Amino acid sequence: MFLESYELTEEEKLLLQKVLDGEIAFRKIEEFADPLTAVKLRRLAIQEYAKLEFEHIQNFSLDVETVTKRNIENMIGAVQVPLGVAGLLKVNGEYANSEYYVPLATTEGALVASVNRGCSVITKSGGANVRVFEDEMTRAPVFKLESLDRARKFYDWVKSPQTFEQMKEVAEKTTRFGKLLSVKPFVTGTYVYLRFSYDTKDAMGMNMVTIATDAVMHLIEDEFGAHPVTLSGNMCTDKKPASISTILGRGKTVVAEITIPQEIVKETLKCTPESMFEVNYSKNLLGSARAGAMGFNAHAANIIAAIYLACGQDAAHVVEGSTAITSMELTKYEEIHCSVTLPALPVGTVGGGTGLGTQRDCLNILGVSGAGDTPGINSRKFAEIVAAAVLAGEISLIGAQAAGHLARAHAQLGRGKF
Repeated sequence: MFLESYELTEEEKLLLQKVLDGEIAFRKIEEFADPLTAVKLRRLAIQEYAKLEFEHIQNFSLDVETVTKRNIENMIGAVQVPLGVAGLLKVNGEYANSEYYVPLATTEGALVASVNRGCSVITKSGGANVRVFEDEMTRAPVFKLESLDRARKFYDWVKSPQTFEQMKEVAEKTTRFGKLLSVKPFVTGTYVYLRFSYDTKDAMGMNMVTIATDAVMHLIEDEFGAHPVTLSGNMCTDKKPASISTILGRGKTVVAEITIPQEIVKETLKCTPESMFEVNYSKNLLGSARAGAMGFNAHAANIIAAIYLACGQDAAHVVEGSTAITSMELTKYEEIHCSVTLPALPVGTVGGGTGLGTQRDCLNILGVSGAGDTPGINSRKFAEIVAAAVLAGEISLIGAQAAGHLARAHAQLGRGKF
């Protein structure tokens, strides 16, 4: 393509030429043009550099002015991911207590069909019972002390109730809704890590807790004189699999369960409770342990990722959700009891990508878009639905493997070989 072939004003052509010549950096185009024009000029510049012509990424319905302020830098367009629904899924939670169509954005053929089958099993069996056990978002700065004696004094100072009240007051001045719940110190040599835990209500809350913890760090410097090395010392632990998150929790800690009658297992999953138990035991428990895995599940990340993409969550937090534990036990009535435990499920219904148009539509399908009438209600409702959907995915996949249908399903739905 040549500059002359683009439908641009003379001013836009001049700006584009300066971008191509390196006189204006991509990140500074907005200083010379409105956001929509800046997106177009960057995209055209990439076309020139790559010697191609885009056919799709320029087509989108996003509000460019909003997303370039809150969600993306150096924007050139948008990608699309196919969106399907699974359901109806009956959820018997404290916050989610109804039947739901679950939006799933994915490019993996067979995934939505699999979750849909699991939803059918759960709903036929009376619905998934779901409870949220913990609800806290964390940030963990690290401090370097001059000596072990000084580290011990700092440790004791942090654990005093008076210090916590000071920290709580400072932290909560930075946010309308966030509440500081606890501060736990951990020592390594003369380094002290402080794991701050907050109730962030309907927000996933990473921005909230980062800003609040930064304010407390200044208090610590002033009151104790401890030197902060960094605001995030990796004991949070954000976007990485970590034992501390599976033990203490991060985001929502959620458990979903269902007892499935033998006849439904046979009719819908085409296997038996005994074969499902054997597959889950040998695969999710023994196999995961032998592999040194931190998650003891079949494909929890699949469902979490698809819901996260559809509903504007931070996709990188799938790594924490993947540490789920799936359990299956036979009952004395020849049923199978299935559960999933999600120790660390960071979700939110306000902030981040939840305000994007298509993602907001998906949250509206579930009735959880925006803040709840009581702060925190919507995010907990959302977490319960996610946990129930993960349970549906686990039941369906374990059933498919117990019946020997896994490869056939992927051949039919993943490769289009009907």
